[in-house]
Amino acid sequence: YLLDKSEKYDSRDVERLQQDDKWVENYLIWCHDVVDDTLKMIDESLQWRKEYTVNDLTESVLPKWLFENGSLFLHGYDKEGYKLFWFRVKHHTRDPKQQLEKKKLVAFWLEHYAKRDHGKPLTVVFDMAETGISHIDLDFVRFIVNCFTDYYPNFLTKIVIFEMPWIMNAAFKIVKGWLGPDAISMLKFTNKSDVQEYISGEYLPPHMGGTDSFKYSYPPLVDDDFQTPLCENGPITSEDEHESKEEIDADTKESGELNEEQNLNQKKMNSIEQISKSEETDKTEIKPKNAKKALTTFKGPLLHISPAEELYFGSKETGEKKCLIVLTNITKNVVAFKVRTTAPEKYRVKPSNSSCEPGTSLDIIVSLHGGFAASLQDRFLIMAAEMDQSSGAGVPELTQFWKEVPRTKVMEHRLRCHVIESSKPSSLTLKENAFNIPAKTNEDLHIQLTRLLQINKRLQEQIDRCLWFQQLSVVLSLLSVTVVAFCFYLAYTQRS
Repeated sequence: YLLDKSEKYDSRDVERLQQDDKWVENYLIWCHDVVDDTLKMIDESLQWRKEYTVNDLTESVLPKWLFENGSLFLHGYDKEGYKLFWFRVKHHTRDPKQQLEKKKLVAFWLEHYAKRDHGKPLTVVFDMAETGISHIDLDFVRFIVNCFTDYYPNFLTKIVIFEMPWIMNAAFKIVKGWLGPDAISMLKFTNKSDVQEYISGEYLPPHMGGTDSFKYSYPPLVDDDFQTPLCENGPITSEDEHESKEEIDADTKESGELNEEQNLNQKKMNSIEQISKSEETDKTEIKPKNAKKALTTFKGPLLHISPAEELYFGSKETGEKKCLIVLTNITKNVVAFKVRTTAPEKYRVKPSNSSCEPGTSLDIIVSLHGGFAASLQDRFLIMAAEMDQSSGAGVPELTQFWKEVPRTKVMEHRLRCHVIESSKPSSLTLKENAFNIPAKTNEDLHIQLTRLLQINKRLQEQIDRCLWFQQLSVVLSLLSVTVVAFCFYLAYTQRS
């Protein structure tokens, strides 16, 4: 393919294909491990990417009105923790002159998300409330479908269609024909009464029966839900406020149970001098008893962050309420950092807005408030930026620094929550005997399960074909018997 069509590919895509095993694996999984089909799909995908200049799509090259329109955006998560890609159909109108630009907007959002979250699957929501015949645009719908079936492999979890008008039934029968058997099973037709089977009310707008107060606007670009800084003591207005009496009582009770661990950690914390005095007091906070050892590390340009992707919390049954994030400054300058979350009412972090000295590591403790439970939809954002040697590291200096630092110089890394359901979460403690757990166990199981489901689908398709041939054989047999009987009848009447 490269020899014959090298000029039809973007060299950046070719380089990525040769280096990114996960990307190749996604193509293979989507094509049921059939190599020839996979190669054909990669060929078509890379040609499409160059045609639409996907690698160069930015806010500046697309018309501003496309973003202001609000017909396409990313926001929230479904019940399985997958990001939601919204298509507000009522804001879309058919216009052949604008079709190419609108298609590039779809490609922009998908590429923007793929680069940010490394190709984690999406759930597409077609919000068809208040739509009619004027909003039907089968060419545009087909393009969106093709993006997932042909160009972004293994990227789609489900398509939730909300309140589809009866007049569009015929149109979506055509859409089903484009999807193929694998994708058809992902279609979920819903209304107010059953949409929360797939998406919880906290990420549904009021007209869909939810409580999400989010209203799309531009600018800025709707990047994620990390709009609220995560305060050290949870949902309070100032990060410098002291804990409430209830929180102090809860911590005192917990510290009594974990007194031995507290003493050990106090000795460790007292040796750390890279934080201000106000935060040194907070650093004597006890380490989470059941925090997961950081088995993987994200290696950023400023900080190494462990764990790399997931924070492990327990369910209500397991009772795990805390986990640990370890930041390591790999630069020669002081690095300021702060933490944000999608659920500030649930969590507290110590420290949440501080700095890390060159070459040192800093422990961040994330804990749940009493009565709250972690969910798969919760996300954390760690922001970091280098500070000048002359800058101070106190609260006023940090506040002023974050107001002035250019966004282009800020490193961002996202973490998602993982909820442990097991009643014996001993494998997630900070004890040495837990450090040998393979980091990719869950990922490997997920891949194996996906392949088993795909094999099951292929077997089901074979069974369906066999049944079809069987029915056809029966019909042909009946026709043959009918023809023979008719011939005998004609012969008998002629003799008579």
